[in-house]
Amino acid sequence: MKRLIHIAFSALFLTVAAAPQAIAAEDVLPDPPIIEASQTSLADWMWLKRPVVVFADSPADPRYVEQMQLILERIDALVLRDVVVITDTDPAAGSEIRKALRPRGFMLVVLAKDGSVVIRKPAPWDVREISRSIDKLPLRQQEVKDRRDALRQ
Repeated sequence: MKRLIHIAFSALFLTVAAAPQAIAAEDVLPDPPIIEASQTSLADWMWLKRPVVVFADSPADPRYVEQMQLILERIDALVLRDVVVITDTDPAAGSEIRKALRPRGFMLVVLAKDGSVVIRKPAPWDVREISRSIDKLPLRQQEVKDRRDALRQ
């Protein structure tokens, strides 16, 4: 399953990279676009990206599979909002992120760039709903305003 997700993201990355439109440096997908919790920490993303963490007790959990499909379908919307997707499907490994956020079974957590928890959900959420919760953040609103002002000049 993990290999399938990485292949899908690689294909998406190649599609985005081949697009004729210019892509700003901050809009480029991280490499790899989905990161396992054992390979990173929340501190790595402080003030750089908004972590969206998807927890499950197994990669076969139907809620985890559904959540990852929803994310894959609209990853572009998350990239525009400086999101990095972190997955953790191994409770026995006891990752630093799992210890910090303490999930029970499946859980979706959206964090702000300052590391604060924006939402915790015990069920899969559509990217549209995740995007709306991010767009309400004061820092995100400032980012949108700054981009708009830069385009006007």
